[in-house]
Amino acid sequence: MILYINSCVRSDSRTDRLARAVLDKMGSYTELYLPDEDIMPLTEAALEKRTALLAAGKLDDPMFDYAHQFAEADKIVISAPFWDGSFPSKLKVYIENIYAVGIVSRYSPDGTPIGLCRADELVYVTTAGGKYIPDFSYGYIKTLAEGCLGIKNTRLVMAEMLDIEGFDAEKILADRMKDL
Repeated sequence: MILYINSCVRSDSRTDRLARAVLDKMGSYTELYLPDEDIMPLTEAALEKRTALLAAGKLDDPMFDYAHQFAEADKIVISAPFWDGSFPSKLKVYIENIYAVGIVSRYSPDGTPIGLCRADELVYVTTAGGKYIPDFSYGYIKTLAEGCLGIKNTRLVMAEMLDIEGFDAEKILADRMKDL
């Protein structure tokens, strides 16, 4: 199963258009549209519940549905516009909610994370109005995927300079889509 994690809030999102061009090359997919999901940052009570469930081995609790969906995907595509030096906060909240030890990762005896995710590839799709800086967006996702979740192949698909005077945003997007 290909899992499309869509964090684009605009109905005419350029990032979503680019992601769908990527997905067209991959085949059928399941979309998780984060703006419509009731995902909240973890509170003290939620953390206590998660800790107790994990300690008891109750990994089938509905609290872990997103984690299971993520861990069981064969490929993952994330669309996230480049906003204010990073990605939309709903994506971070989603990541916070799926990171369940015993489902997406486990720890070695020395404390090193060992990924448990099935996906053989994660594609991070983004667009930027100006110059794209990957450090706090794709860089974070790549490090998490490869270092903690067990997804060894990550790649970045991006289009930048879309809001800079003198640049043709539609041509930049069309050219990038042709290069997929």
